[in-house]
Amino acid sequence: MLKIGEFSRLSRVSIRSLRRYDEAGLLAPASIDPFTGYRYYSERQLPTANRIRALRDMGFPLAAVREVLECYDDPGALERCLLLQQASAREVMEEAERRLRLLDTALERLRKDETMMQYDVTIKTIPERQVASVRQILPSYDREGDLWSIYCQETARMSIQDGNPVLCVAVYHDGEHKEQDVDVEIQRSVAGSYPDTEHVKFKTVPAVQVASATFRGSYDQFYAVNESVAAWVADNGWTLAGAAFFIYHVSPHDTRNPDEFVTEVCYPVKQK
Repeated sequence: MLKIGEFSRLSRVSIRSLRRYDEAGLLAPASIDPFTGYRYYSERQLPTANRIRALRDMGFPLAAVREVLECYDDPGALERCLLLQQASAREVMEEAERRLRLLDTALERLRKDETMMQYDVTIKTIPERQVASVRQILPSYDREGDLWSIYCQETARMSIQDGNPVLCVAVYHDGEHKEQDVDVEIQRSVAGSYPDTEHVKFKTVPAVQVASATFRGSYDQFYAVNESVAAWVADNGWTLAGAAFFIYHVSPHDTRNPDEFVTEVCYPVKQK
């Protein structure tokens, strides 16, 4: 039998953590001296301690460790548990990368001459056009790609001719920013007439006058571009008059490098 300190050295788990594992019902001492209260562990408990430590290093909370430990004799179940934790860790990593991009952008703006970071806003008319449209309620804005996938799948065999120019557009129909259940429509300009599919609808979009600003780079700039457009509209005698939409001139479909994206932010407007 090993004293708790000896077991701690061999397992490389702190005494404090061993006590927590005991409280959580994960690893109880093999015996406790009734007179001194000293805790003793068996050498045979070292593999369990090592598994718990490994799972904690992978990010599993104590509440989930018991379930995973029970899966060690079932490779298939253990793999499922590890895959779920891998997906969770990847989400955390992607969120951290997003925050780092925001910090990079903020630092870049801070270090540059403020006048260089202004976005040019112009009034223009987007002409009437024929489009293929997919509109759905999505769990969140970053699921917009689901709509483009639907478009590609349902029109793959239709020999659709692109419009001139080809405009790939995302329209956000909600009157406010929402955290979930967002109303999003994607449109791609086409030439000619085609039958609707299950989710793809072909329609004519009327001409619209917009305040427009085009920027190059990652979508993290949306906030700054929106500020510039809103300020310009207010300062020049215009008012917002419809749902904002974005035209993807160079999108993730064209390049995986966010620095190469080219996006046009459009806000329908009318004069006051």
